[in-house]
Amino acid sequence: MKKIGLLSVSLMLLFALAACGNGDSTNNSKGAENASQGETSNKEIKKLSVGFVPSRDPAEIVTATEPLKALLTKELAGLGYNVGEVDITVGTSYEAVGEGLSAGTVDVGLIPGGTYVLYDDGAEVILTATRDGLSNDSDNPVDWNKNEPTKPTTDQATSYRAILVAGPSEKGKALAAKVNNGEALTFEDLDNVSWNVMSSSSPAGYIYPALWLKENFGKTITDLSKVVQADSYASAFGRLAAGQTDVLVTYADARRDYEEKWTTEFNREASIWDETDLLGVMPAIFNDTVSVSKNSKIMDDGLKAALQQAFINIGNTEEGKQVIAIYSHGGYKVANDADYDNERKAQELVQQLK
Repeated sequence: MKKIGLLSVSLMLLFALAACGNGDSTNNSKGAENASQGETSNKEIKKLSVGFVPSRDPAEIVTATEPLKALLTKELAGLGYNVGEVDITVGTSYEAVGEGLSAGTVDVGLIPGGTYVLYDDGAEVILTATRDGLSNDSDNPVDWNKNEPTKPTTDQATSYRAILVAGPSEKGKALAAKVNNGEALTFEDLDNVSWNVMSSSSPAGYIYPALWLKENFGKTITDLSKVVQADSYASAFGRLAAGQTDVLVTYADARRDYEEKWTTEFNREASIWDETDLLGVMPAIFNDTVSVSKNSKIMDDGLKAALQQAFINIGNTEEGKQVIAIYSHGGYKVANDADYDNERKAQELVQQLK
């Protein structure tokens, strides 16, 4: 009996030790698992600030880009970054967004190439936008006027055109008639009308039109007698429709963007295609950028790579395409700083011309 009792006690001790051993093993396994999870957990970002330039009506941009907050948050979470808040703002000018990137108060900016090269000391380009191609791409404005309306194509383009548009004012119509009759415009013709331009860092709204004037007439925008700087293309088209200005410079598909407003908000009876014509077509301009701040407190190589992939992914979805369509962006591809070397040359020339 004593032997049986001792054997029972020995077995009980053996089971107890085995249980303790298993407990340690389980705890160690959980500890290793927790450590592994800690090592691979997402980085936390309180706020990501995204700035847009006012190339469209600011209220319209804010409304259209609201879904981008959730889209960016979701994509970045899958790429290793938990973002507490995506703050989207529209700058008061192109320069305001560039200055925000340089100062680090804006983390990500969707800005034109012209704005980027002016602020590349504090900004770094990570993506360039692609756009739907257009049915018109000729250097001759008459070809555009004969082939209206300008329509999108399924081809994705990495560049776009700037155009000089004549409005329905008496002077605007007179210049359009001259161009459509095959007559060459003189600088005196152009100096006799009121121009609407954008800020000096806008490629389509200032830079390339200035170069076009220099190449064709030996003059530039600062040589024109009547120039009005608009705060957005919406206000520029509004002035053109009201006859307050005679011509404006803008991007090639702008008339498509304001086709509806032309007969509603701007109170015109005929369509924008019937009441406007092109007077000039500028050389191709490399597309808008997604740029990041070199001085942002949250920006590093990992976040830059995640932002690149996030925007590319967003541009590949139907929901994302609807959001970025506000800027006529069709998607994004990785960009290099050297892509904008021609833009730098353009900017240097414009600075010399001022």
